[in-house]
Amino acid sequence: MNTTLQGKVVLVTGASSGIGEATALALSAEGARVAVGARRADRLESLASKAPGEVLTLDLDVTDQESVRAAVASTVERFGALDVLVNNAGLMLSGPIANADTTEWTRMVETNLLGSMYTVHAALPHLLESRGTVVQISSTSGRIVHAGGGVYAATKFGITAFSEALRQEVTTQGVRVVIVEPGFVATELVSHITDPDRREMARRLGASMRTLQPEDIANAVVYAIGQPEHVAVNEILVRPTDQTM
Repeated sequence: MNTTLQGKVVLVTGASSGIGEATALALSAEGARVAVGARRADRLESLASKAPGEVLTLDLDVTDQESVRAAVASTVERFGALDVLVNNAGLMLSGPIANADTTEWTRMVETNLLGSMYTVHAALPHLLESRGTVVQISSTSGRIVHAGGGVYAATKFGITAFSEALRQEVTTQGVRVVIVEPGFVATELVSHITDPDRREMARRLGASMRTLQPEDIANAVVYAIGQPEHVAVNEILVRPTDQTM
């Protein structure tokens, strides 16, 4: 167990599956007290039953600022502080720009980018008080753009820009900002894609390599958070060994 995380209070968004769930469980195993939020709140009870430590489950929609503020307030009320925010909630609705359903663009921008920003905004007063850490789960798509993934990549590039500005604003006040950029991870994210050609392309890509598992990304988060206070791991890029792009 990494004793630097013992008793720390962590809020994880998008915790109902995949990277969020794995991260919450990994942090709980390290002794953290974990609040987990998601729109599919029914799934969080299963997570809580598997966690070795204390877990608070929250009905959370990151696109709704009132929901975000309530989740942060409930976390602080339950545990008395907030030391770490893990912004993980996200959607990937890939598809070509021509003839796109632009409501999917709105959903991605609201969830991936604005949702991340809303949650940072609500959590920041508490993180400044605790000299805590913000972890932004981004993507290799925040570095490299592919045809058919323009809007998703735009949200991830936006997270990078926002996070760097945040880092410059708060680093002298003791708050660390970490961006974790996973490559292809075996999660249900691909199943969200409504464009059948892009969904099949993603399925074939995943089948062509030894994909990352959610636990691999959770381990990266634990590593970054667990560093001594004077060490800021600001960026972690994690690809499957077999992934070329």
